[in-house]
Amino acid sequence: MTLPKTLPKTLPETMRCITVPTPGGPEAMQMGIAALPVLKEDEILIRVQAAGVNRPDVQQRLGLYPPPPGASPLLGLEVAGEVVALGAMASGFFPGHKVTALCNGGGYAEYVAVPAGQCLPWPEGYDAIKSAALPENFFTVWANVFDIAGLKPAESLLVHGGTSGIGLTAIQLAAAQGSQVFATAGSAEKCAYLERYGVPAINYKEQDFSAVIHEQTEKRGVDVVLDMVGGPYIQKNIRALAQRGRLVQVAFMQGSKAELDLMTVMTKRLTITGSTMRPRTAGEKAAIATSLKQKAWPLLDQGKIAPVIDKVFAWEDAAAAHRLMESSRHIGKIMLRVAD
Repeated sequence: MTLPKTLPKTLPETMRCITVPTPGGPEAMQMGIAALPVLKEDEILIRVQAAGVNRPDVQQRLGLYPPPPGASPLLGLEVAGEVVALGAMASGFFPGHKVTALCNGGGYAEYVAVPAGQCLPWPEGYDAIKSAALPENFFTVWANVFDIAGLKPAESLLVHGGTSGIGLTAIQLAAAQGSQVFATAGSAEKCAYLERYGVPAINYKEQDFSAVIHEQTEKRGVDVVLDMVGGPYIQKNIRALAQRGRLVQVAFMQGSKAELDLMTVMTKRLTITGSTMRPRTAGEKAAIATSLKQKAWPLLDQGKIAPVIDKVFAWEDAAAAHRLMESSRHIGKIMLRVAD
């Protein structure tokens, strides 16, 4: 069946969206009007009902994380909503389907165009808010912890930022396959929250996490470290790793440069790697989506794992959502409600 490239006449020509005319603080975001996205052949058009707030959104708002070539200049990397139109070569969905999607940008809007391969159905019993809380974290964790680092059930994982959306996703997916998990957090409250998942929690403000891991693993270390801090954590991560361990970097909140002892890397035969999601090709992201649908979505359908949502804001209050993100007081996801 060949689907039309042009949009149905029932769709508007313009849409409301959040714009950032000049980079700056949360107040730099403004509600504006833009033309409806023009679909490419492999894309679907989604009427957005909910969008997730992520640290890359904050960085882009500040002018520090420009979108890749060809991507929407608007903020927003994950949404959930209803399919309203398809490109000529898009497959797997039809108008009316409820989908959640990893966007290349443009999620803070009433409509967004996304390659069909980056979309997944809502899990069983989920609404738009819960569904939109999934893509950025699940794509990132699956690609880095399971594809790149190859975490196995019998292995152990140390997750930094354990109460972040990425942290809680990594903890749940690793524990679901039987891996031993450790995590760091920055307050007694957050450590207590992690212990609900049966995870030994390390308060990094009070303890040297590498020393705690050394003690709790009987000097063996962990097989994989998932880090989003960088900077001063690098050498400690290396000390915390076991023989043939893998350090996976997904961000560097405290800097991308660090001094490290390569002798330890060599003697332990370590692998230091990492990746960013946004610049990956549509084909690479589609492959991750396929793995998620096969291996992670059944866990969501069955209620064995679930996203943790800290607070939901009306999208007109996106500035308040960004302030909460920047405060790091949240546990889990921060969401925007765009439409019913």
